[in-house]
Amino acid sequence: MPENDAPSTSLAFAGSGRTSLPVPRPPAPARDSEEGWFTRALRALFGWKAGSIRQDLEVVLENGTPADTGFSPEERTMLKNILGLRERRIEDVMVPRADIISVQQDISLGELIKVFEGAGHSRLAVYNDTLDDPVGMVHIRDLIAYMAARATVQPGSAKRKPVPANLDFRAVDLTVALSSMRIVREILFVPPSMPVIDLFGKMQATRIHLALVIDEYGGTDGLVSIEDIVEEVVGEIEDEHDEDEAPSVVRQADGSFLADARASLEDVTTTLGAEFDVGDAADEVDTLGGYLFMKIGRVPVRGELVSGPGDFEIEVFDADPRRVKRLRIYRSKASPVGGDGKRRAPKPGPTPPAPVPSGTLPAAIDAKVGEPSSPGGAH
Repeated sequence: MPENDAPSTSLAFAGSGRTSLPVPRPPAPARDSEEGWFTRALRALFGWKAGSIRQDLEVVLENGTPADTGFSPEERTMLKNILGLRERRIEDVMVPRADIISVQQDISLGELIKVFEGAGHSRLAVYNDTLDDPVGMVHIRDLIAYMAARATVQPGSAKRKPVPANLDFRAVDLTVALSSMRIVREILFVPPSMPVIDLFGKMQATRIHLALVIDEYGGTDGLVSIEDIVEEVVGEIEDEHDEDEAPSVVRQADGSFLADARASLEDVTTTLGAEFDVGDAADEVDTLGGYLFMKIGRVPVRGELVSGPGDFEIEVFDADPRRVKRLRIYRSKASPVGGDGKRRAPKPGPTPPAPVPSGTLPAAIDAKVGEPSSPGGAH
């Protein structure tokens, strides 16, 4: 067989003379039926598979150096993210329901302005009675256009004093309800299993850049904006109004760690070390709070102490009846066990009395001064 008919096992870069990156290549097309049969036999015998440009690019990005590929580190990262976007689902990128900032459709104009001020978003989801009954979204540009239209002073009006830009915002009724302003726009509804790349195409086609994620029962599960999808490719996008977030896991002076319940298990492991190994739980949940829920099968209460993983213990530092907020992590110590068999965070015992010189008290009292104090109670 001619030499150029053999399967290529490396990728040569133009002008570099390098063939150090092994990339599987499909055999060249057979010139006749006999050659095609021989090629198929070789594939079956040696396990050769027909390659693709996508597979080659994945191998190059993973193993190639900037000198070999010509891609900068930033370009390599973005190309990897683009290739991985096909495997991502909406549930992987959505904002969870608990973090959605939304407004009721009968909210007043004044209250709506205040929500926009604190939200830091240009679009807000709008609902009827609850978030499970969404009606659309409101864009801050439509809100400004509505106010500007109501504040515009018409030429020839009876105004005695001219106003800047012919806008008198005293004429805007801040008590008017959002539902009567007619600025609520359509919103997309998508399932959590939908591929991210499909939603991106749908947002481009409809020019609707906000989608509510609806679960199998018709309830609202999360929210996705087009910015969330773009960030999957280019990384975190921050503007002038984004505030620097405090680290989700912070080491304390006593050696413990204070963590946000929404901190990812990956971040927690990076901070605490490989000893904080949750095992197969990482395949089921993504956050520290989710791990706690899965471990005990319910919403933990404030002050509760949960053992694991390994030699670590997790104390519920702050929580409400619906969710946990902050957790304290520290290595296991001898902790008292309550009557229900559950471990509780130990309370420090009373401060021992100061030593008293012998001979200044009666002998019976002086003998008790050095005795240890009784252990403290449990939470």
